Amino acid sequence: MSNPFQQAKYTKSAWEPADFVPDIGIEVAVAGRSNAGKSSAINAISGQRQLARVSKTPGRTQLINFFTIDDSHRLVDLPGYGYAKVPQKMQRHWRVLMEAYFSERVSLRGLVIVMDVRRPLTEFDTQMLDWAGSRRCAAHVLLTKADKLSRGKASNTLLGTRRDLQDVATVQLFSAQTRQGIDEARGMLAGLMGL
Repeated sequence: MSNPFQQAKYTKSAWEPADFVPDIGIEVAVAGRSNAGKSSAINAISGQRQLARVSKTPGRTQLINFFTIDDSHRLVDLPGYGYAKVPQKMQRHWRVLMEAYFSERVSLRGLVIVMDVRRPLTEFDTQMLDWAGSRRCAAHVLLTKADKLSRGKASNTLLGTRRDLQDVATVQLFSAQTRQGIDEARGMLAGLMGL
């Protein structure tokens, strides 16, 4: 299967809504709790090692990062959420930025939520799903780090999460390390973008 995300290029980072790229075309956003493996997932799906910056320190993605795939398609990396050591002021800024993004973006067609398979469906994950639902935006969940659990435990988590989100989002297992689920995730993303 060819990878339409291989040509993705970093375009711009936004600290304020005024910094967003023009709201035209189609974009899919990727969100996730700090340290859930969001940057690693973006890099694995794109087939590029350093498209999104990977850090050992949780909460490093504090801006909204836009990546251009072609003239009318974008991937958007949203700030990691739920990291307790981020100062209150930063958390407030994050909330305002996210609310502006979700309420204003006409080009937003889908949301991919990255959850650590060992800790799915935190309060923040649920809030992201609510935002997607309020926009009637398709949502897809990547249960990352699937290689950290036994096959049986990972399957049980997948089934449980699918049951919990049956009318809300599609769900799959994913591992950037073992490359599990990469083709499925690419296919889902391409579908959300109409590629």
